[in-house]
Amino acid sequence: MAIETFVRIVEKGSLTGAANALETSLPTVVRTLASLERHLGVTLLQRTTRRIHLTEEGTQYLARCRAILSATQEAEEALISRDPELRGNLTIAASVLFGRRYVAPVVHDFLRRHPKVTVDLRFGDRVLNLAEEHVDIAVRIAHLKEASLAAVPVGQVRRVVCATEQYLRENGVPKAPDDIRGHRCIRHAGLAPRGEWNFKVGRRNVSIPIISRINCNDIDSSLSACADGLGIGMFLSYQVAPFRKSGQLKYVLEQFEPDPVPVHVVYAHLNLQSNRMRAFVEECISRLRRVRFD
Repeated sequence: MAIETFVRIVEKGSLTGAANALETSLPTVVRTLASLERHLGVTLLQRTTRRIHLTEEGTQYLARCRAILSATQEAEEALISRDPELRGNLTIAASVLFGRRYVAPVVHDFLRRHPKVTVDLRFGDRVLNLAEEHVDIAVRIAHLKEASLAAVPVGQVRRVVCATEQYLRENGVPKAPDDIRGHRCIRHAGLAPRGEWNFKVGRRNVSIPIISRINCNDIDSSLSACADGLGIGMFLSYQVAPFRKSGQLKYVLEQFEPDPVPVHVVYAHLNLQSNRMRAFVEECISRLRRVRFD
């Protein structure tokens, strides 16, 4: 099938890899792809000596092809087994800490109820391209602009400034954003890549340069440094929530926080043709909407 050949080329990253996966010859794969592109009248893949890149048309077509193959697989399995139970694989992505804290429990409960479903979890702080990296569902904390994705809002998170009570007693409580200039700061690179923190004063967005005592790209280490009283930090509210609840960290400058960042469950529009994906998306949305992220 031509669409399966196209999908395998993308998944394997090469024509040779696709030929091996399909147990066919490289010339057959080349001819199949060329025939498919001629039939569609578009270029699906840009090929160089080192890499294969999806074109815009290829990205759109890939999502449709995956939905067709997934639906075909489910139909075949249902006919063979006469078993209505959900089955097959899901690939789910989220940022590391959010995924560990909020997405993984949803996945675990889902798998307990649907033992014939398997899941690939991809937790990382790099934003993945769902089509190119074979991701079915992602939870993203961002203002989204991708028209090709369905995005369902499930909540929002704040950007909060916090410190220990002892640090604030010894160094003073900042009353306005400018006061941050006199404090030792814990800079988490994922939230402040340029060494400044953003605030909202009235209707104005302002950026304040910070003096970093620690620069760190690992969220757990950044939070630990702040909770150990080494400085004042800015984080997303869900990251700090357990420390605030336990009393280890206290929020300051709350009235100057920038606008909250939305949390979305995202997926390619056509992927909901899969029963297992529909079921997980519905459960994930329902569970995350009941969570307070601050």
